[in-house]
Amino acid sequence: MSDAAQPTVAEVRAAVEAVKAALDRHLAAIENRTGDDDPAVYQAFEGLASAAEAYDELLYDTYDEVTPFEVPLGDTLPEYAGPGEPGAISVLIRRDYTVADPQRLRHQAERVSDAAGADIGAAVGALFGEYEPDEIAERHKEFGLDEGDSTLWVTAARAAEPGEWLSAPFDQADPRQLLCRFDVSAVYDDEADADELDRLA
Repeated sequence: MSDAAQPTVAEVRAAVEAVKAALDRHLAAIENRTGDDDPAVYQAFEGLASAAEAYDELLYDTYDEVTPFEVPLGDTLPEYAGPGEPGAISVLIRRDYTVADPQRLRHQAERVSDAAGADIGAAVGALFGEYEPDEIAERHKEFGLDEGDSTLWVTAARAAEPGEWLSAPFDQADPRQLLCRFDVSAVYDDEADADELDRLA
């Protein structure tokens, strides 16, 4: 981070005060919860996680220090709050890649389009326009990419009209509607064994 973009001491202080306030809201939500799946508790949890993450980042950027805070994943997701028999589902997939070999990426793009001399963005667009995402996932090394983390969520949904959500396709990723989830990450001992959360069990 450049000196011009360094957070100020006041910003760090404000972030820690936000964490304190979020802690109070989280405890209050728990003390006044109306049931196991009270949305107020979930919202307070999300607020606390966000405040802690913001403080941790500012602390590191300013003082090169970190906190012991870690937002747990997996079985800490909120209780499933969707229909018992959903009439529709949404499949949301995120796969991260590192551009390990830009020259190879551009070369592969040139083979399938007139993207000669294209920048990385245009080369990526050419490849994803030619190949299905699953094929790119299988052949990522050929395209000069290294795999990062990936996650697949299957959520309960309502039937949507054609084109209804395309302007903001990822705004509806509600963990409370999660039916099952599969994660692959280098943080796990065995990437071949992705975690699956059966939310209806």
